[in-house]
Amino acid sequence: MKFFVIKLLALLLFTFGALHASAPAQAEGASTLKEETYKSRPFSEMITGFLQSTGINALMNPNPNELNSHGHAMSDFHKTWGRVVMILITFLLFWLAIRKGFEPLLLLPIAFGGLLANIPVAGIAGDDGFLGIIYHMGLSNQLFPVLIFMGVGAMTDFGPLLSNPKTALLGGAAQFGIFGTLVGAVALSQYTELFNFTIQQASAISIIGGADGPTSIFIATALAPELLGAIAVASYSYMAMVPIIQPPIMRALTTDAERRIKMTTLRHVSRLEKLVFPILVLVLAILVLPESTPLIGAFMFGNFLKESGVVERLNDTLQNAMINIVTIFLGLAVGSKLAADQFLVPDTLAILALGIIAFSMGTAAGVIMAKIMNLFPGHKINPLIGSAGVSAVPMAARVSNKVGMEYDRNNMLLMHAMGPNVAGVIGSAVAAGVLISLFQ
Repeated sequence: MKFFVIKLLALLLFTFGALHASAPAQAEGASTLKEETYKSRPFSEMITGFLQSTGINALMNPNPNELNSHGHAMSDFHKTWGRVVMILITFLLFWLAIRKGFEPLLLLPIAFGGLLANIPVAGIAGDDGFLGIIYHMGLSNQLFPVLIFMGVGAMTDFGPLLSNPKTALLGGAAQFGIFGTLVGAVALSQYTELFNFTIQQASAISIIGGADGPTSIFIATALAPELLGAIAVASYSYMAMVPIIQPPIMRALTTDAERRIKMTTLRHVSRLEKLVFPILVLVLAILVLPESTPLIGAFMFGNFLKESGVVERLNDTLQNAMINIVTIFLGLAVGSKLAADQFLVPDTLAILALGIIAFSMGTAAGVIMAKIMNLFPGHKINPLIGSAGVSAVPMAARVSNKVGMEYDRNNMLLMHAMGPNVAGVIGSAVAAGVLISLFQ
């Protein structure tokens, strides 16, 4: 009897264990089952489906239910001819970058981003597309502009500015384009039906006059996030086209004799001065205009690492690897806003128009300020370096040097133009801080 009870208990335990062990296996087996949903179709029907999925068909027969990257309905024009127009514009940007050499590091990523954004069906610029992910990763949250400022700070030499401090006035004068355009945009919105921008929107647009892409993105995010894409596109487009826009203005406002003025380096700047300067500027920003410190702080951080001379690896990373990577991402993110439904709209075209007015005014103001300064006794300033007061660094300085050498091949203006150029970077960041502070 005892032996029988033991056998019965062993049988029950074995049965329970087998059932317990088979349960996960059954669940696992059930989880891997996949119901076949594909239904065989005739070959002709498969070919027809393929043809309907092509880009050619999407351009010729737009999907009436297609939405843009913001989830809004699109017009037939933006789905068809608008995309064709924008693709042709990106090809023009390729030509300018590759054939003419106009800032290819900036223009090529922007143009290629624009080309990808106008591909129908793929949705590359949407929230789930890789361009949309890059846009939200660093452009819409102000991260990329701050990182760019770190890299630019590491590449900047304040020596020319400290050697000839009065050239800072040229950088200050070039900011006239920002505030002049702000007043003009507000007046046009108030007294005409041509534009309908709020004061915050007009402020964000006017910063384009500084030709400073990172600062434009920074202030647009704070004051007019709904216009961020259009402002970023306009600002970076004009930055890339500095060699096209500025020279005619510079020649129109200067005489042949003024373009031949030779400048000399006034004094040597010590390492201690270069170390103290970024800290001093940051302290002033903290005390007077803390709203500008994200940009100025990043800018001075990069410069301080460079001038310290003890962290060469970090300095090298900021100047090369980091800024190159961020430039690629930033260019593609800006290019994603060249989609036809976002670019070929009245607001964007108005922003482009106001932006080029602001940029031209800033260029002209810098040149005119140099001419006014030459009316006073002292070392003469070549007015061509006044155009470098806009903060497209170092592009604007290179343009000043190039135009100067067209009239005298021995007249090297590059280092002299770097003074107002870096002053313009600081001036744009300060102007952005002032505008943001006004609306707090």
